[in-house]
Amino acid sequence: MLEDCKTALERWGGVHELIDRWLDERRELLVNFLDLKEACDVELEAVSKSRIDTFSELLMDYISAGHFEIYPQLREEARAFDDDEALGIADKLLERLDMSTELVLAFDADYESPVRCQQNLARLPAWIDRLVKGLTERFVLEDQLIARLHAAHAPDAARGEARAQTRV
Repeated sequence: MLEDCKTALERWGGVHELIDRWLDERRELLVNFLDLKEACDVELEAVSKSRIDTFSELLMDYISAGHFEIYPQLREEARAFDDDEALGIADKLLERLDMSTELVLAFDADYESPVRCQQNLARLPAWIDRLVKGLTERFVLEDQLIARLHAAHAPDAARGEARAQTRV
């Protein structure tokens, strides 16, 4: 997952400051996620609520930035270039992104309070496995969204390449 993040950052890094910041947040999220996973593997009982909170806050911030900043900006770019096909693809990708958003919200709810955190600590490794799958798919979908909606203003060669990469 971390390697895919580097590839996306290299591909889209200079396109837009907002996306740059978001991809940096993704990288920070992944580093924190891997640290949490390692801590669970070493000694689950030693994983603190504050460590889970830090990860959960990064996760919620990342998801929120996507929904409230990035996705609307990308849709606006496609709209500005009258790319109805890209907007249709965006609708399908955003529907699929909703599944991982629900997963993230459920994780956050399970660890929101000290009591709930203690009650659910034994389930944390299973949650991490679910999040690996959900976030991996999410990052692929987000990269497709960026590729297709940014392609609306790319030169024709890049636009064709981005369409070939986007499979809904």
